[in-house]
Amino acid sequence: MIEYVKGEIAELGPANAVIDCNGVGYILNISLNTYSAIQGKKECKLFVYEAIREDAYTLYGFADKQERGLFLLLISVSGIGGNTARMILSALSPNELINAISSGNANLLKAVKGIGLKTAQRIIVDLKDKINTEGTSAGMNSNIGIAPSANIEIQEEAIAALTMLGFAQAASQKVVTAILKEEPAATVEQVIKLALKRL
Repeated sequence: MIEYVKGEIAELGPANAVIDCNGVGYILNISLNTYSAIQGKKECKLFVYEAIREDAYTLYGFADKQERGLFLLLISVSGIGGNTARMILSALSPNELINAISSGNANLLKAVKGIGLKTAQRIIVDLKDKINTEGTSAGMNSNIGIAPSANIEIQEEAIAALTMLGFAQAASQKVVTAILKEEPAATVEQVIKLALKRL
């Protein structure tokens, strides 16, 4: 079992990161929350969850143990796989997710792409007793902005991330273009979060 991967950030996108550990590059699927936490750093430490199937070996990386813990809880719910759990953790911060589950807010969960009312209710029923509202990481909510750059770069990065998350490129492009027209100063992370609610 891999507990964590620590090293230089070789590549970083909103959906995945390549961490160079002594010359070996590990690609890890990450959420937008983790992307925000490690963006702009040269090195990082990501806590790992290994998803091993017959046809795939996938690593998921998390900026802290709290987010990994929530991911593990989410994938324990029937019908929620790794990519859906990552989608939920990209659309909501860990604190928002904890609050939504503990307060029974199915509508907030339902706003996440791919989560219907029944799944949202199942998440709440299955996890309400398991969620520990203590020890929520305050640092996870800090909005880490990115250096202003050309809209085209942000647009391309957002579309690439949405495509990696399983959305059609044409639909992603349309939504991202619309968002950037409305909010030209939005960061990649903000654009993706808004797009996840519209797609």
